Amino acid sequence: MNYFLKITALSAAILLLTGCGSIISRTFPGQGHGNQYYPGVQWDVRDGPWRVLTILDLPLSLVMDTLLLPVDASHGPYE
Repeated sequence: MNYFLKITALSAAILLLTGCGSIISRTFPGQGHGNQYYPGVQWDVRDGPWRVLTILDLPLSLVMDTLLLPVDASHGPYE
């Protein structure tokens, strides 16, 4: 039971991080750093103290950014 609880907690933490880079780079001014395409991935690979955690978010941001490519094409750079 204890093992199941650890796996559930880890899964929940990973799911809560889902799309963080994609959402932050599109909603907070200045976080997109002028990237029009894949701003969430660019946000995840930046240098910073939380880089280890954002690398965990990278595959999920890649999926989210790919799904949002039509929005990015019509939006322009995220400044």
